[in-house]
Amino acid sequence: MRVTVRLDDELWKQAKSVAAETGRTLSSVVEDALRTSLARQAANRRERIKLTVSDGAGGLMPGADISDSAALLDLMDEGLDIEKLR
Repeated sequence: MRVTVRLDDELWKQAKSVAAETGRTLSSVVEDALRTSLARQAANRRERIKLTVSDGAGGLMPGADISDSAALLDLMDEGLDIEKLR
């Protein structure tokens, strides 16, 4: 496809220089640069993760205060002792 693109003068000079040094056309240099840039952006996109959401029926574990990280760590260190929580 034939298109018209406006390039910064310095960028155009650099691309033209690369084309001359490598024996390629300016079009092929621009195409490769665009492909590389698009592939990098695609690789950097994060895949959406679907999180499972509780229906709230179970609620929080008794004694768990989600605003107190130290207390949560203590609960995790103690392990899940169901009899102790009743």
